[in-house]
Amino acid sequence: MTDTSTQITMFGAEWCRDCRRTKAQLDSLGVDYRYVDLEAEPEAADVAREISGRTNIPVVVYPDATHHVEPSNDDVAAKLRELSLI
Repeated sequence: MTDTSTQITMFGAEWCRDCRRTKAQLDSLGVDYRYVDLEAEPEAADVAREISGRTNIPVVVYPDATHHVEPSNDDVAAKLRELSLI
């Protein structure tokens, strides 16, 4: 079982181009993360909205409780470096 205090959570959907891009980036970097598919778990959209205050996706939540909404690859990479995850 993964320690959730060190895990990244990404809320997204397959139809979302930014979600696919961010998911591919995390996969290519070999970063451990939990993917919450908002199509399969529509109720999780409320959780993502509570975190971000917005309805945009993806929402990426980091182990330090910060988050990004619709981040660029550079934003994600910079945050992962800051957290020493890459």
